[in-house]
Amino acid sequence: MTDRIALITGASRGLGAALAEALAPDHHIVAVARTVGGLEELDDRIRAKGGQATLAPMDVTNRDAMAQLCRSIHDRWGGVAIWAHTAIHVPPLTPAAFIDAKDWDKTLATNVTATGILIPYVAPLLGRDGTALFFEDPAADLKFHGAYGASKRAQIALARAWALETVSTGPQVHVATPAPMATALRARFHPGEDREKLAKPFDEAARLLATLG
Repeated sequence: MTDRIALITGASRGLGAALAEALAPDHHIVAVARTVGGLEELDDRIRAKGGQATLAPMDVTNRDAMAQLCRSIHDRWGGVAIWAHTAIHVPPLTPAAFIDAKDWDKTLATNVTATGILIPYVAPLLGRDGTALFFEDPAADLKFHGAYGASKRAQIALARAWALETVSTGPQVHVATPAPMATALRARFHPGEDREKLAKPFDEAARLLATLG
């Protein structure tokens, strides 16, 4: 078994699952997500290709669970080589004047607060030589995306600040911009879109990882 660990938060579907599969040949995957069925399907695909994964069915907004997970990773493996943070909550599209308070709270909790809590938890696991990946979304600036856009911009602001702070000390922190992908989430908001013109998540994961060298 490889001693290189990849922590994927939001690993059960979409880009997170694709990154987990792409990294699996060279990394042991620690896959975090709320959807147990999605994690089990991911595990089946990884094992079918000869890889190994540890499944962590938990919510990134549960700070006690995240603290315990990171402690367990430290105790078992000592650290992680890469952390890809793809966990995201996208509320229903709505005009800014009609944002639901519960949707707003859940969006901020998942996209902003959890990120602010996870960075201090995961940074010691990455050390000087690890790599952290965050993902920007140009759709954050579109109309009806106000709640999602505000939270996504705040998340990326955290990531960019961390990147500047660690230039000379590590870990490496990257903010990537994936191409529009044929995911279930995108289909929910763009039901009439020609999905054949969209990138496949696995192909996009491979492309993004290749940019890291």
